[in-house]
Amino acid sequence: MKNYQHIFFDLDHTLWDFDTNVRESLQEIFHLYTLKNLGVQSHEHFYQAFIEINYGLWGLYNKGQIDKAGLRKIRFKKIFEHLGADSYGIPTEMEEDFMNRTSCKTNLFPYSLEVLDYLKGKYPLHIITNGFNESQALKINSSGLKDYFQLVITSETTGHRKPDRRIFEYALDQVNCGARNCIMIGDNLESDIKGAQEVNMDQIYFNPHQAEVTVRDISPTYSIKCLSELQSIL
Repeated sequence: MKNYQHIFFDLDHTLWDFDTNVRESLQEIFHLYTLKNLGVQSHEHFYQAFIEINYGLWGLYNKGQIDKAGLRKIRFKKIFEHLGADSYGIPTEMEEDFMNRTSCKTNLFPYSLEVLDYLKGKYPLHIITNGFNESQALKINSSGLKDYFQLVITSETTGHRKPDRRIFEYALDQVNCGARNCIMIGDNLESDIKGAQEVNMDQIYFNPHQAEVTVRDISPTYSIKCLSELQSIL
């Protein structure tokens, strides 16, 4: 088994359960702002529209076609328009409320803490994330992850977004280690797996829903469907 010196994790959808945390926040917001009066049929419709629109906007962000302010400015407007709801009636504070509310949620994927306890005694652990500084820090602090990680490297700090090799090169410079002695763990074949491959870093593809691998020419070093499987690899 290869002897790694540093382990890098993605955060959202890998350790921090983005979908569950967002669902809880949107349900609270749906009732708090009585969004049914604005034409949002149910909190489940609200959640499904959010997932679709947010995914598209983050795709634009990762390609550099929209910035942080632009994403946050239009996100709920596009969601309401998608639902045929009153986009002019959106409460001005709702985006900020959503961000604060969601970032303080604590749902993690099963075995996150158990695996981190196991790994922390063997390796220095770090995070590489395309998320924004403030929200990612809140997530890490609120969910009890802070003490596990030595470095949290964000696209906002580096100016580069996964899969851009420069964010991985920045991370390697920070730990003063070669790529072949590190490994990246993440759920996104493009951002996490392809990005790590670009710098010749090994990868572990976290695929909890056992989605079919449809991205051509991307073959992860390892694939797992549960974080507990990391103990048999690392």
